[in-house]
Amino acid sequence: MIVVGILLLFLVGVSLSAFFSGSETGFYRATRVRMVLDGRSGDPVSRGLLWLTNHPAVFVATTLIGNNVANYLTAAAIVLAAERLLHSHWAEVLGPTVLSPLLFVYCELLPKRLFYQAPNRLLRAAGPVFLVFGLVVLPISAVLAWLARGLGWLLGESPVQVRMSLARAELKQVLEEGEEAGILRPAQHRLAQGLFAVASEPIQRFMQPVARTPSVREGAGKADVMRLIRRHKSPVVLVTEKKGRRLLGYLRMVDLHLAEHDRIETLRPLMRLPPAMSHIEALTQLQAANEPLAIVVDAHDKPLGLLHEHELTEPLLRRAT
Repeated sequence: MIVVGILLLFLVGVSLSAFFSGSETGFYRATRVRMVLDGRSGDPVSRGLLWLTNHPAVFVATTLIGNNVANYLTAAAIVLAAERLLHSHWAEVLGPTVLSPLLFVYCELLPKRLFYQAPNRLLRAAGPVFLVFGLVVLPISAVLAWLARGLGWLLGESPVQVRMSLARAELKQVLEEGEEAGILRPAQHRLAQGLFAVASEPIQRFMQPVARTPSVREGAGKADVMRLIRRHKSPVVLVTEKKGRRLLGYLRMVDLHLAEHDRIETLRPLMRLPPAMSHIEALTQLQAANEPLAIVVDAHDKPLGLLHEHELTEPLLRRAT
């Protein structure tokens, strides 16, 4: 009877170890879009898993507790079996050591590989058990999640950054699957990769000195401005005050061609952007306002450089070709 109990203890520990090891891989491999769609269709398990993806610290803490419980049960079963059958203290020490490679293969590598191959299906199947266990250990996992958040705050790794990293990995996986299925072309996939590479970069990296763009005084003649644009081969020209250096705005070549007056009268205002703004946010604002040019200013509104739209789109198109 005791031997049967030890065997059951061993099987429970091994099963829990394989379960939590595979679930951890499935969680990071599963497609968030699929969880959202299943959750909106009314599936309570998908809703619970989606909640865990929005609170990764709770999931990690739950997995950590589950793995520790599984390892403790497995080790206890091996020690009890060695003590019961071999009656040797050396067997208690050598038993876990001898079985460790076998447990590593079948309780770690194999479940992770299976969940890696079919993350959505297996995670959905394992979801009810994982959610029930998560509710049972929620008081402990909540404390661990709180400690992890505090440690992340001290080290500068916020939960928002973790969620953004997960979202980026999920989106990258969706694009790869779309290319494999023939939905996306390789050029579209490369364009998305280029966006991932530069989207979070500050625009200070892409701006140009103000002096590199030609400028004219307010009220300059149309013919003089056209000659300046042709000489510098620039599609835009900056406009400054008549008796100062303050920038008032800019003109496009197409605006000059369509203008009916011989003097500059109507200017396009310069959009002002902070240097810490990200590449993708600046590009979105420029395209939404239909502006090809913006000026980068510091906290005191001092010009730092000019930001051309083509300087933001060029890195994306370079990777797509």
